[in-house]
Amino acid sequence: MREASSSRLGLVERLVHPPPVVAVLRLSGMLGGIGPLRRGMTLAETGPLIERAFAFKRLKAVALAINSPGGSPVQAGLICRRIRALAEEKDVPVVAFAEDVAASGGYWLACAADEIFADENSILGSIGVISAGFGFAGLLDKLGVERRVHTQGALKGMLDPFRPEDPAHVARLEAIQSDMHASFKELVRRRRGKRLKGDAEELFSGAFWTGRRALELGLIDGIGEPRAIMRDRFGSRVRLRLVGPRAGWLRRRLTRGRAEAAAGALGTGLIAAAEERALWARYGL
Repeated sequence: MREASSSRLGLVERLVHPPPVVAVLRLSGMLGGIGPLRRGMTLAETGPLIERAFAFKRLKAVALAINSPGGSPVQAGLICRRIRALAEEKDVPVVAFAEDVAASGGYWLACAADEIFADENSILGSIGVISAGFGFAGLLDKLGVERRVHTQGALKGMLDPFRPEDPAHVARLEAIQSDMHASFKELVRRRRGKRLKGDAEELFSGAFWTGRRALELGLIDGIGEPRAIMRDRFGSRVRLRLVGPRAGWLRRRLTRGRAEAAAGALGTGLIAAAEERALWARYGL
């Protein structure tokens, strides 16, 4: 009888004083398009999930669970701005939690939050811009293959991997990278403000650090994980609601259809997968 009475009292308590809610939005993987067989994070994919995260009743905060080695700075910026817009519209705090890695574009996403937490061994930082590829100059001659390229516009064939590098073309690429780097640095300075403790030359060198060192540099606010931090702030009754893609029948069918349609582009998919693997491996993962 006592157990039944206690259960009824607990139910009444939950109805009269429902528990607070924290939405946990997972942002995992490489940013941007990867290839025909794999999808990266884009605003088109994550936008509806972001909207869902801010739509819960009794919402006290949105937690970002980030595990990303970076990728497209454009997609990072778009996702970051959408999160900030909804946070200000709904007047809801955003807290980021880095998992294995929140580096480069992954750290850009973390800057959408009002506070950033990580594990002691998480990898964070890499505030820089990189462009990588291969040069095959001379390979076609050895194979006896003639390459034919016709363009309108003096720079349309810039950075052709089958031609020797042109210093003027490299200079133009570096100017574009400098503009992107400036945007990244401005975002970090604006979002982190006086919490940054490291020297600018070190912080924005493209280096990355463990969570413990990132805390010392002011890139994060503490060591911790979502459940413990949210319970500490909102009490033991807080409910963490995970927000992720719904894998319904139609979505599964469409996904299967994309894979079947892309079977002929297997080589491109394998190259994209190798590039993604290399990006994760850069951080020892």
